Amino acid sequence: MFSLSPSHRRAALLVLLAAVLLVAPASAKAPTIPRPADPFADPKDDVYNPLRYIANNTLTAIAFSLVLVVAFFQSFSMWKWGAVWMLSMVIGEYTWAMGFGCRFGLHYHPESKGIYIAEYLLIVLSPCAFIAADYVLLGRLARYLKCEQHLLVPPSRITIFFVCSDVVTFLIQAAGGSISISNDPQTALTGSHIFLAGLAAQFVSFLFFSVVYIVFLIRAWRNSREVFSIDQGKKWYNDWRILGVALFISCIGILIRSVYRTVELSEGYVGHLATTESYFYGLDTLPLFIAIAVYVPFWPGRFIPALAPPVSKELVGEEGSARSSEREEKASV
Repeated sequence: MFSLSPSHRRAALLVLLAAVLLVAPASAKAPTIPRPADPFADPKDDVYNPLRYIANNTLTAIAFSLVLVVAFFQSFSMWKWGAVWMLSMVIGEYTWAMGFGCRFGLHYHPESKGIYIAEYLLIVLSPCAFIAADYVLLGRLARYLKCEQHLLVPPSRITIFFVCSDVVTFLIQAAGGSISISNDPQTALTGSHIFLAGLAAQFVSFLFFSVVYIVFLIRAWRNSREVFSIDQGKKWYNDWRILGVALFISCIGILIRSVYRTVELSEGYVGHLATTESYFYGLDTLPLFIAIAVYVPFWPGRFIPALAPPVSKELVGEEGSARSSEREEKASV
């Protein structure tokens, strides 16, 4: 058994908050347009169908299965190699899979408001947990390498700063999402604007984080060559630069998804992007899946062991032993 850190407790609270929002009641005013006799005949023009299409069960099954496989592998990796500080990503993967599971229900009940609310909030809000995990990873990596001086944000504040920004944008999106599901058009529009503001703020925050990370890598390469190449010649699962590439790929995937969601919502819930399933899978699901799946072969716990000494100490030890051997050679001469 282990006690959860403050960041993990915050993640648990966010999950509970999302659960509360899922059952939050919408406004009471219902559409006056009569329901179609066959909801599957013309879903694009069905105002009672929030997706405006019938969810494809084959695509849903593929996405659901792949996300669960990644979650299982990462759960095992966390048990075997550690890195419990990546727990938020694992939790987010399970809730994300639950969101895809709800799409099975939408396939058979495309007009169900309750299923849609659960599906939408779980799929849209779960990636906040992936983002939080990347924030924590950069802080851990910088401390492990003893290269905190290369970060644009003070080392003691980088994780707190970005995780707090993630929590704030999560709450804004959650509030906007719970309001936007209202049957009252004006209230729903207000909620969509709030949700869009949360998405935009999250995108700006993560874009800034990506810049901080790129600058960190460049500075480490220029000013700490001995640290940057310390694992050169080792196997891939011992070279921290492989983990650095994985984090970079994860950032790219999340940025693509963030741009898509921001543009999608700016068009409205019945815009072309929001009502086309291929865009959802191609620009939202696929980039996010790559952003989390990249950590299956490159699990951070394999590169940053909990009990391993920092890189700088290893360097100091090597340099110290080299100097000692030189002194011994001189003495013998």
